[in-house]
Amino acid sequence: MSVHDELTSVQRCLDDLHRSIGRLEQQIGSGGLEMRRVRTDADHLRDSLRLLREAASQPASQSRPDLVTISDTPYDISLWTDSDDEGLGARDRHAP
Repeated sequence: MSVHDELTSVQRCLDDLHRSIGRLEQQIGSGGLEMRRVRTDADHLRDSLRLLREAASQPASQSRPDLVTISDTPYDISLWTDSDDEGLGARDRHAP
């Protein structure tokens, strides 16, 4: 199966899921947190599939970002003189 066929199959399954969730909401109501969570998760799946379709339709050369070379030379230590250590605060101050 091609990627397009697989994506179409997944779309059909998501459409079935969407209809099933609608019927379930009619039976048990849509006010509960669990039902809202299921609806939101199904909507996220639909959005993710849309993004996947867009990514699959782009040529392979456009989907890969250009590589950036990072030098092995150390950073200038003066860049960090007035910075805070994450979770520890500033070097010259103490926790209460």
